[in-house]
Amino acid sequence: MTTSAPTTSAPIFTPPGDVVAALRGAGYALLAPDDVAALAGVPLAELNALIPGWDALALDNYLKDGGRYRRRRHSCFVQEGARLTQTAHRAHWQPLEYNALHGGMHRLFEPMLPETVAQPAWNALVAAIGQVCAAARGDAHAGQPWYVEAHQFRIDTTDGIGRPTPEGAHRDGVDFVAVILIARAGIKGGETRIFEAAGPNGKRFTMTAPWTMLLLDDATVIHESTPIQPLSGHGHRDTLVLTWRAGGFQGQENPLLQG
Repeated sequence: MTTSAPTTSAPIFTPPGDVVAALRGAGYALLAPDDVAALAGVPLAELNALIPGWDALALDNYLKDGGRYRRRRHSCFVQEGARLTQTAHRAHWQPLEYNALHGGMHRLFEPMLPETVAQPAWNALVAAIGQVCAAARGDAHAGQPWYVEAHQFRIDTTDGIGRPTPEGAHRDGVDFVAVILIARAGIKGGETRIFEAAGPNGKRFTMTAPWTMLLLDDATVIHESTPIQPLSGHGHRDTLVLTWRAGGFQGQENPLLQG
């Protein structure tokens, strides 16, 4: 892919009041940690109470490259306005159209820990982002529920190199995607790249501060993160990836897999 994607020395953040307009126009918005906390209506200290959950992730046994560098948990929710309801545990599924590497498989991961979901900041964060998504869709989504999938990821350097997006630059087949940095420890790499889905332009930057959030309109941009390598010894990169989709979960026409 040939792109004009200037590298920035630091992320260029979207002013909080411009997030909806940025999603509608550029297809993405990048929020600083303090603005993410303000959006959720909680102090950063309450968001930080969610972080211990990343120390208890389970190995991803579905990686087709044979790697052991990814740990994750996954849970699903339905959002109606500011109300977030966790569903029965179900498999994650994507079509090959959106994930050529792991699409077409029902991947049943371990669910998020109850103590993580029970934190007040969890509902506040997810519901607030979902309401931004609804505002970006406007009347087209008025009164409809969102089908939300939450993925906790830890990419580490167990294999010497870790791949946050082994499938490459991609869309997720949803309406909106939020990628939130939780931690970076002892690594280099992990650059975020976003490109127009129907054009040559793109941006590159590295998220370094916990609770930095990239919010994407999945129909208009594609995204990826570059591999990570250890600075010395062992390192890792933790993220929270949230998706919002109207009309149902991907693969919902297939039998739900209970865990």
